[in-house]
Amino acid sequence: MSIRPVTIYGEPVLHTRAKEVTEFNDELRELIADMFETMDAANAVGLAAPQVGVGLRIFTYEYEHEDNAPTRGVVVNPRLTLSKVSQANPDPDDDVEGCLSAPALNFPLKRAEFARVEGFDGDGNPVSFDATGWFARIMQHEYDHLDGYLYVDKLNDKWAKRWKKAKKSLEWGVPGLTWLPGTDEDPFGH
Repeated sequence: MSIRPVTIYGEPVLHTRAKEVTEFNDELRELIADMFETMDAANAVGLAAPQVGVGLRIFTYEYEHEDNAPTRGVVVNPRLTLSKVSQANPDPDDDVEGCLSAPALNFPLKRAEFARVEGFDGDGNPVSFDATGWFARIMQHEYDHLDGYLYVDKLNDKWAKRWKKAKKSLEWGVPGLTWLPGTDEDPFGH
C-alpha cells in the first residue's frame, strides 16, 4: 500500500468520463488499498480513482451516519438513483463542499437529499445501500468525479464567479499539478 499524489483541477483524467472496471483482480484490490490509504492521509470522507490519476469507475468513502449503510467502503462501477434536487439557492453554511482536487476551497452546492447506491465491492460482489443527507452528498460528489466533473463545475453563477477567480489566482486548470497527503501541508488544515 502507498499514498498516491492527488491530482488538481486541470489534470485531464479529472475531466474525462472514467472507464468501467472489467477485471476484479489483485491489481484492482491494490489500487483500492492505496485509495483508502490516500483518503486516510488526506483526512477525507471520499476519494475517486481519477483523483489519484486512474481513469476507472471506483470510489472509496468513510462517513459516520445514521443510515443503515456501511460507514467505510468502496463502490466499483457505481450507479446512483437520486431524489430531486431543490432549485433553491444553496445555503453557504449547510450546503458547502470541498474537494481534494480543488484543495483549500469550499463553495456551496445544492445536492439531492437521497441517493440509492448500487455497484460492486473490490471482489466483484454486489453492493447496494441508501444514503441520505450529508452521506448522500458524499456519494454524489464522488460519483461526479467518475463522470469527469468536480463539484466546482456545477456551482450556480454567484459561486462560479468566485471559483473562477480563485482558480485563476492559484494558476489551476493546467495538467501536472498534484499534492501528496501526509507529506505536503494539509490544504484543509485537519
